[in-house]
Amino acid sequence: MKPLIVLLLLGHSVLAQVHSNAHAHNDYEHTRPLFDALLNGFGSVEADVYLVNGTLLVSHNTPGPKAKTLEQLYLRPLDSLIQANGGNVYSNFEGPFWLMIDCKTSTGTYEAIRAAVRKYPALMSKGDKGPVKIFLSGNRPLELMVKDGYSGLGIDGRPDDVGKGYDFTLMPVISDHYSNWSSWKGKSPATENDLQKIRVLAARVHQEGKKLRLWAIPDQEEAWKALMEVGVDMINTDHLNELNIYLLRIGK
Repeated sequence: MKPLIVLLLLGHSVLAQVHSNAHAHNDYEHTRPLFDALLNGFGSVEADVYLVNGTLLVSHNTPGPKAKTLEQLYLRPLDSLIQANGGNVYSNFEGPFWLMIDCKTSTGTYEAIRAAVRKYPALMSKGDKGPVKIFLSGNRPLELMVKDGYSGLGIDGRPDDVGKGYDFTLMPVISDHYSNWSSWKGKSPATENDLQKIRVLAARVHQEGKKLRLWAIPDQEEAWKALMEVGVDMINTDHLNELNIYLLRIGK
């Protein structure tokens, strides 16, 4: 069992055990974006971002008039927590904390994110070091980012990128749709064949020192357990409290 840590959040001390393998899918759709994930000890969160008239707005679909900015929901709060917790998002946990930004728009989005993050130097990890590891998914300009080299923003890779020589600093995570690797629905115990392709993929990803994430998984306890057993590192979920309780129970 990992030791409990204290998270300074909105002026209160909150007990949280950090789950490095818990990834909050569409975290901003919860009541308290980012903070719900932190209160449940998640080590990774996800935000969908649109670049609209030069502003980075967080929304899963086309942003409405009440959409908030990436800076409001994530960058500024994370920076404040780092200042309050002695250089880390969670006190006494050196991280890193993972922020995946899913780029829903293409032209100019990467450059806008890079400019926004540079306003918060504490968020900029130096290679493998730093309290936050930010990586871009969706419409990430792979060739441009590779040409730029590591600028504090990593790339969410795909299985086809394995074996191409991208190092962990630039491409720390390999992600794909769950259905590309298994048809198991998680409603009955998985057989050896149900998850064999994922097991093989995980081994290839881990050989490069990267993490494996699958999205659109069967989002329930039986699947969380089975996927972790075959090597999936980031468990994608919309059920933050339930996954927190499960991971506390098994000591992860």
